Amino acid sequence: MAVVAFDPSAFLVRYPEFSTVNPVLLGDYFTEATLYLDNTDSSRVQDVNQRALLLNMLVAHIAALNSGANGQGASPLVGRVSSATEGSVNVSTEFVAATNGTQAWFYQTRYGVSFVSATSRYRTAVYIPGYPNRRC
Repeated sequence: MAVVAFDPSAFLVRYPEFSTVNPVLLGDYFTEATLYLDNTDSSRVQDVNQRALLLNMLVAHIAALNSGANGQGASPLVGRVSSATEGSVNVSTEFVAATNGTQAWFYQTRYGVSFVSATSRYRTAVYIPGYPNRRC
């Protein structure tokens, strides 16, 4: 097998909203993404092309949280917007744990939600039957 090498040009073709983010910083985000998805031969995602797509989703998620998109700064808000008013500007957010606390972190951006949805098949238990227990 192989590992995925980050390609900033290919990433920006798919996610042009991050074109204002320094490519070196995007590379750092890719390294961070490998903390969440194994990028070795032992990865649950054996198809290298699929792993590249998933890692790029993670880079987009991390970039959106830390650098913002479309030249806008990152939002200081954490969680989803639960209510908003316009007169005297009032915004409320809530950090609702989806199924668990880890998913809540991913649910802060559309890229994270896409990653969670795309990786659901890799988060299921795999049962491998063992040998029968023989007692003498």
